Amino acid sequence: MSRNYEYIISSLPAISQDWKYRDNASFDTWTGWIKSQLDDADIHIVDLLLDGFRDENLNLEFYKSALNHGNGFIRNYFTFDLNVRNTKARFLNKAFGRKAEEDTINLPTGEFPEEARLEGILASDDLIERERALDGLMWEKITDLSLFNYFDLDAILAFIAKLHIIDRWFSLDEETGRDMFKSLVDEVRGTFKGVNYIAPKD
Repeated sequence: MSRNYEYIISSLPAISQDWKYRDNASFDTWTGWIKSQLDDADIHIVDLLLDGFRDENLNLEFYKSALNHGNGFIRNYFTFDLNVRNTKARFLNKAFGRKAEEDTINLPTGEFPEEARLEGILASDDLIERERALDGLMWEKITDLSLFNYFDLDAILAFIAKLHIIDRWFSLDEETGRDMFKSLVDEVRGTFKGVNYIAPKD
């Protein structure tokens, strides 16, 4: 199959963080259509990105592979992702009196200029706003990584990564807020007892 990136990208909707699905579409229908237009080599790269959206896959071997990948978007996206997750782990470790580097993945990632901003976001008392700010930080990074990519695979990968952020918020409610907090704790793969999400009072 030829790499008809221009056709694919011109067929994708312009999305923002508050964009909504239409006509019973979903994250899976969009990614499925995109993959149907790509050749096998590109599908493999898209699948790697999709694998990275599942916490259970994010181990040392995954990040080693991603951080050394031939595709620049994959390499840079997961470098940033690892820096974010390690910073989250250190934040929670400090809060719960654990060793600073426990449950982090120690790989060379270079400078992380967003670290101070991320730590400020994590210190927020509003769990929902915290998650929105974290996703906003990731959205900005995705935009930066694809800034000069208009009609190539990186532009498609950026669309999928942003659509994944949108998908997280598609049906937000209080229960989702609890789930997000649990996810934040679970991300460091530790067992913390006595931690409960309490919804803010009106």
